[in-house]
Amino acid sequence: MTFFAIVNSEQSNATQLVTVLIILLLVATGVALVSRRLRIPYVTGLVVAGLAITELLPRKIGLDSALILNLFLPILLFEAAINTDISRLRSTIKPVAVLAGPGVVIASGVTATLLKFGLGLPWVSALLVGIILAITDTVSVIAVFKEVTVPARLITIVEGESLFNDGIALVLFSLILKVNTTASLTVADGIRELLVVILGGGLVGLALGYLGVGLYARSDDSLSNILLTVAIALGTFQLSQFFGMSGVVAVVVAGLVVGNLERSQTVSASSRITVLSFWEYAGFGVNTFIFLLIGIEINLETLLRTLPAVLLAVLAYQVGRFLSVYPLLAIVKRVDRNLPLRWQHVLFLGNIKGSLSMALALSLPSTLPNREALIALVFGTVLVSLVGQGVSLPWLVRRLDLAPTSEAQQWIESLQSQLITAKAAQDELDTLLKTGVLSKSVYEEMRASYQVRIAAAERSLRDFYNRRPDSLTVASGRIARLDAIRRRLLLAEKDALNDALRKRVLSEDVVRSRVQAIDQQLLDLADD
Repeated sequence: MTFFAIVNSEQSNATQLVTVLIILLLVATGVALVSRRLRIPYVTGLVVAGLAITELLPRKIGLDSALILNLFLPILLFEAAINTDISRLRSTIKPVAVLAGPGVVIASGVTATLLKFGLGLPWVSALLVGIILAITDTVSVIAVFKEVTVPARLITIVEGESLFNDGIALVLFSLILKVNTTASLTVADGIRELLVVILGGGLVGLALGYLGVGLYARSDDSLSNILLTVAIALGTFQLSQFFGMSGVVAVVVAGLVVGNLERSQTVSASSRITVLSFWEYAGFGVNTFIFLLIGIEINLETLLRTLPAVLLAVLAYQVGRFLSVYPLLAIVKRVDRNLPLRWQHVLFLGNIKGSLSMALALSLPSTLPNREALIALVFGTVLVSLVGQGVSLPWLVRRLDLAPTSEAQQWIESLQSQLITAKAAQDELDTLLKTGVLSKSVYEEMRASYQVRIAAAERSLRDFYNRRPDSLTVASGRIARLDAIRRRLLLAEKDALNDALRKRVLSEDVVRSRVQAIDQQLLDLADD
């Protein structure tokens, strides 16, 4: 083949790829409009659309496990972590740790056992599929939460579990593959390697996260900060993988550090918003292409042939999820605030499968017996999960009525939004004055206009809290709102005590007794 023929061939492939991308973007736009009108989850619509357009594409494309694991996964994890409030995550750490730790192990073991005896799979294959199906994809669940009002604590638990669920599952997946390869890994060695991989990944994430925050604070250029955060997300993952640590844990820790510490730095609000908006768009774009490609990748003829096995796999992972949610959370309530049974129903039925499950299926070694059949089984299970659970979950959440909102609560939140926005604007005005961007006279005039809004909102809130409630609904709404505020204040007190202990300002005995008292007050508060 001549040089010009090679060039023409490459140009033809590039043209076809651009055409495919244009088609996918147009399809995604259409799905967004239709799913909103039909009130179905966006990701479910994307998968169904992918099934429908397979024959319309000028070239065959599909999921690449290496691309998902090395590019898409770090982006999704960092985007979720950078938007996670550590103070809220700390208040839910016990249920999150139980669901993402022992919960994953129980769900994987139960699913693997049922598949072993139900389908006659070898133990290694059954364990690998069990781990793959223990992973939950939170995108669909959070999409439902954006349409239906749910308690903030439940959202934090779902997001927190998803952050750490992936890391534990990937480490277990690697250990099972190592056992299959070497056949010489003992239980003690496995536990030791598990701890080393997780702790090592956490340390790498902490180091690069703190380094990134230091560089972030020295630059107030939004575009440079975007490039920096992308480098942190991808670089943390690759560095951890290079040293044999958990890249998932490292990216999550780095994202939590960057997302929470940069707020305490002297970074302008405009720069912060630009960076967070970029990551929101990046996460949305990656999810859009992944779920479209899931639909394109699935072969309906193969799905129909494997349907009985797929339905058994769905039943198996649901049994595993049941045994990892209700019993474990019943134990957690002995040491933490009880999670209402309705919340547990959402955690049980919201274990929708997604892109990471398919990526791990594609990464199964070629030497594994019946590899193609296992991939078809996982793909079919993911499709049934996305369509079945994805469509039914919004209906379930609405029926459970998790967070009924009264008119009084909406009115209070509207006043609080005025306070939050006006005070944020005043803080930005202070920064502009200090840097010399605004003159003193302009600063005072603009700050006064915001002060009027603040005073009016504070007066209305004060009058509301001082007068007697005229109905039980208003009273309960007001109590719930005050409990949420009290919880944040108590967490601030606890953080200040721990900081004083670290600086040796207070003795450990005094801090321990005071922290215990605060913890008891937190447990006594009603769930927000």
